Amino acid sequence: MSNSKENNAENATVLDVQNLTISYDTDKGSLDVVRNINLKIAAGEVYGLVGESGSGKTTLARAIVRYLPENGRIRSGVVKLGSDDLTKLSLAEMRRIWGKRIAMVHQDSVASVNPSLPIGEQIAEVARMHLNMSKKASRTKTIEMLKKVHMPDPESMVRKYAHQLSGGMLQRVLIAIALTTNPDLIIMDEPTTALDVTTEAVILDLVQEIMAECNAAILYITHNLGVVARICDRVGVIYAGELMEKGRVKQVFKNRLHPYTRALLNCVPQIDKSKHEIRLNNIPGNIPRADRLPPGCIFEPRCDIKDEACGKAHPTLVEAEPGHLTACRKWETIDQENAPGGVRLRKEEGQAGKGVALLQAEKIKKYFSVDGQLWKKESSVVRAVDDISLCIKDGQTMGLVGESGCGKTTFARCVVGLEEPTGGSIKLKDEPLAYTVAKRSRAQLKKIQMIFQNPDASLNPQHTVGQSVARPLMLLHKLNKEQTKEKVGELFSAVNLPEDYAERLPQELSGGEKQRVAIARAFATDPLLMLCDEPISSLDVSVQEKILDLLLDIR
Repeated sequence: MSNSKENNAENATVLDVQNLTISYDTDKGSLDVVRNINLKIAAGEVYGLVGESGSGKTTLARAIVRYLPENGRIRSGVVKLGSDDLTKLSLAEMRRIWGKRIAMVHQDSVASVNPSLPIGEQIAEVARMHLNMSKKASRTKTIEMLKKVHMPDPESMVRKYAHQLSGGMLQRVLIAIALTTNPDLIIMDEPTTALDVTTEAVILDLVQEIMAECNAAILYITHNLGVVARICDRVGVIYAGELMEKGRVKQVFKNRLHPYTRALLNCVPQIDKSKHEIRLNNIPGNIPRADRLPPGCIFEPRCDIKDEACGKAHPTLVEAEPGHLTACRKWETIDQENAPGGVRLRKEEGQAGKGVALLQAEKIKKYFSVDGQLWKKESSVVRAVDDISLCIKDGQTMGLVGESGCGKTTFARCVVGLEEPTGGSIKLKDEPLAYTVAKRSRAQLKKIQMIFQNPDASLNPQHTVGQSVARPLMLLHKLNKEQTKEKVGELFSAVNLPEDYAERLPQELSGGEKQRVAIARAFATDPLLMLCDEPISSLDVSVQEKILDLLLDIR
């Protein structure tokens, strides 16, 4: 749990969202994508907002700060920051609030910083704009903020550019920018999703330290239930644009008075179980689309305790205990003792890993020069991968773990042919592979595919996601249009996406949905070897278990 004071409820309310409904204008008319949201956050309090990808978490955050896309609007409701109703303010008035009274820390730190400006200048610019500081004072403030977020060597760091920093360092920069003006409200949208577990722990420690110092209200958006348990005071569980349950973290996680909350918690893997012994609990079906909402409870189609009345009456939030609200009409009959567990027995077929060698990587090296040339002197090169050998057999899954910067991704890119190794050999089924994809045959390209961590960087923003999945089918399998369309539909179903999503652009999908598209594209060629570089780090827990089960089924 967080270190914030237990009497947060007595502190001044910073954010007060009342009956907020958000609509998007579409070809099919106006659609309410977030409906009747009520929440309050006090000074010094961290409010966690959790739910599956596509539940409306980020849409709600963008509506709070009045930064919806052109076709989005607040249809009804009130958003109060202190005594100011943000829904009544003009764009010019909001510009004075953005960055000064409200700050945001986004999920993708690379996309959130300017690659053409030193990171010190980006912090100093905020200080000059909102705090009216001189150039000299803003530089002093910049170094002070970098020290506050524990950035190593801040005096030299101010001159560095984004590409020279790791993901964890960039996230510290975003937090430093957010804290520069000592805002009333900080919105953190999945700030640790793309980080490895050790870096995530450091950033979470930093967030807790910030909470103790600045006394700001924090809205923390995440799909990581462990993060919520660690740093949040209260939590709201959102599903298909509506709050299903909310209350103090201990209340919600212990009592779980809504089937959706219980299902999310049951999706969390257990580290003491072997993959040969378990199959993760599955939430059947998909989140309903805004234009196809069920007439009764919106979770009813996926609920395991529903009855006939659930499909007819739309429930409202009721207070089951002081401060703990649920939207389930059957909350009094939920049996926590006998609720379905997070794992089920998994029947294993065959003997995975007993077959012939599929991949043989021998003494792989990848050295990068410090100054642009690969000198012979040992001090002039970075040994990103140094003499790594491994063998993967048919049907076997091998995990490669380590902190950011230890060489995991570089090794994978060497195997797939996106980086040219400095030395070593790579064989697939005893067939030698050229170092680069340009020198590999079409048959070899079909056999090895890779799922990248960041789907935004691997999907073409100008092509529909269906076109992205169809491309390897046409180029490598030579399928005609009709066959390609049918196969694309099968792939979308396999990764739990509606087939009509194929007509959407990447920007119209959530982060988790885009990653599922990237996974579908990787499976399109029926590869023998799949290299997965943090493929589920951006997904919520319910989607993570589906993808993990899918990978196990394919294996």
